[in-house]
Amino acid sequence: MMAPCPGFLMEESRGAAPQVPSSISGMSRLESSAEVAEVAREFVTFLTQTARPDIQAEAAHHVLGLTGSDTGRSLLVAQAGLLPALVKLMDAPPAAATGAVGDAWRAMVNLCAEPNVQNSLLAELPQLPRQLLSRALAPNWPWAGEAAAALANLSRESEPVRELLTKSLEPSSDKASQEPSLALLVTALTTPGYNPHSPLHYLASLLSNLSHLPRVRAFLLEPNRRLIQRLLPLIHWADSAVPRMGVVGTLRNCCFEHGSHEWLLGPQVELLTFLLLPLAGPEELSEEEMDRLPMDLQYLPPDKEREPEAEIRKMLIEAIMLLTATAPGRKLVKGQGAYLVLRELHSWEPDPDVRLACEKLIQVLIGDEPEAGMENLLEVSVPPDVEQKLQQLDQQEQQQLQQEREEANQP
Repeated sequence: MMAPCPGFLMEESRGAAPQVPSSISGMSRLESSAEVAEVAREFVTFLTQTARPDIQAEAAHHVLGLTGSDTGRSLLVAQAGLLPALVKLMDAPPAAATGAVGDAWRAMVNLCAEPNVQNSLLAELPQLPRQLLSRALAPNWPWAGEAAAALANLSRESEPVRELLTKSLEPSSDKASQEPSLALLVTALTTPGYNPHSPLHYLASLLSNLSHLPRVRAFLLEPNRRLIQRLLPLIHWADSAVPRMGVVGTLRNCCFEHGSHEWLLGPQVELLTFLLLPLAGPEELSEEEMDRLPMDLQYLPPDKEREPEAEIRKMLIEAIMLLTATAPGRKLVKGQGAYLVLRELHSWEPDPDVRLACEKLIQVLIGDEPEAGMENLLEVSVPPDVEQKLQQLDQQEQQQLQQEREEANQP
């Protein structure tokens, strides 16, 4: 538990779990699980690269269909030899049976999304995370995006997978080595055209998942590497919410490292401006108030729009909340006019969860400073009775939010 302030009762961010549409009409005609299991056994033969291309493509298409249900995923994972055959097909040369290879990759994305089958999947394919990582970071691999999505799924809940991937991404002592590293992951994510054949949006989700680990955060926050600065522009990525979600989740997790707050808020990074800009709208402020804002937040155009995804807006607010955990952080956040942006956001915000998070942050910004010895809210020890009371308050807030949602949905 982090601090008495309810706003600090938060967990680190995880990347969203992607899944690939896999509704195949042919599979819906199978009336029993026994029939499906029999078909799954036949797929082992049909998926091999020596099979006729048309048969191989049809088999891969139906495997993808099976991954669309819990029962289908469980049957596939339980079928001896099927997963190695699927992985072997995934690793086929790009020119070979393109349709079959693509469906094999999409099937793997869905298999990795199912927490109930991940243990079986990794038991049979222990090298799978490393293989996926290698393909995700290969500049010309046509299914690198699917590899990144599969990794995002695998690492979302599994601490051992995150540990394994982080170990695989640790810098090599050989300077000439081209082995994957966290720096290369950031390069792949932030370099336009790094892979001209496949979008790498889900690398952001993977990075968010990996940033649960303190040593990943330490690597990203090393000032000389300037990795955080390279991630910041993706907060405003217009084409997809996936990289925005992943990058904001990564930054939010990095804000748990209170020793880096002054650097993050200082002129080398100017993180607060990047966090506030998606929350700012077109509202007009007085000249006096405008002068209190960073230059990039002043005189925004009348068509300025806020971040459209409520979950991302909430994570942006929570990141700022974490930056106020220390006395220097609070001073810097207050001094850059954050309250003014949040005040206007609160008046506009339609989502109850986000509005509540905004209220908590505003309370910190306008409230009195904590008493001596409690200046760092991330290091405050919360007594068990206070922790229990905070949990009860949190439950009451959730009930109130649920009631507000229900009332909002009534005709």
